[in-house]
Amino acid sequence: MSKKVFEALAWASSFLKENGRDEHAGELLLRHVLKISRSTLFASLRDEVDEKSWANFAEKVNKHAQGEPVQYIIGSEEFYGRTFLVNREVLIPRPETEELVYGALERIKRLFGAEQKVNLVDIGTGSGAIAITLKLENPDLHVTATDIAEPSLRVARKNAEVLAADVDFLQGDLLLPFIESGERFDVIISNPPYIPIGDQKDMSIVVTEHEPYRALFAGEDGLDLYRRFMQELPLVVKERALVGFEIGAGQSEAVSGMLQEKFPHALVEIVYDINGKDRIVFAEIGF
Repeated sequence: MSKKVFEALAWASSFLKENGRDEHAGELLLRHVLKISRSTLFASLRDEVDEKSWANFAEKVNKHAQGEPVQYIIGSEEFYGRTFLVNREVLIPRPETEELVYGALERIKRLFGAEQKVNLVDIGTGSGAIAITLKLENPDLHVTATDIAEPSLRVARKNAEVLAADVDFLQGDLLLPFIESGERFDVIISNPPYIPIGDQKDMSIVVTEHEPYRALFAGEDGLDLYRRFMQELPLVVKERALVGFEIGAGQSEAVSGMLQEKFPHALVEIVYDINGKDRIVFAEIGF
């Protein structure tokens, strides 16, 4: 039995709500199946959905009802006004990470000016969203991006290719490749895993059973990776450098304290996100 667009949306909304999922996800899934924009969708509410499209749509709605993130089902997510390909090998880019990118761009402009060629690295790049966005927003940057997992790098390389971003990708564990090569950076940016293992039991299965564990959790208190950064950073930052981390809400005192202890003369700043949560820590070293 054929359905009209508005009937398909109403069914999806009701079904997803019953299953404890976001009832608005049906709109994204139907737009993806029909390959139409939001405005076209709403102009077509009384149009028929053909049987093949309906079957495809119902299958995707069921997948989301069972916990699979919409972004993995449709294969993409928006970040900083661009579309990034995502799959289960990478963390889905979050809106709050856009604030890390924005804050980094602002500080790079202020600290280094237009003349200096700035060498930047994004550690744990995942989908490549941070590194690629920084390069596209400031083409003068020389951007390198690393990840410990080759499957994640495959996604990042594909995104760089699709978005025409000239970024160097490298497989490696945190800063070890650069400690070995002796390369140093003006800017080091990272959104590392920072969720305490104990938090897993209270989290949605949409996250815990689908997004990569390695990109989410970092020890008992979520600070394991930052501790490693503190050991490795002095070996790869230039005398004047900017370090920027995304952090979990409530971790700013610990992370800013580590940075201040490691770089006593640095200007360390905590940045709060649009929801008033501590979300980013920047350290301006040697300025």
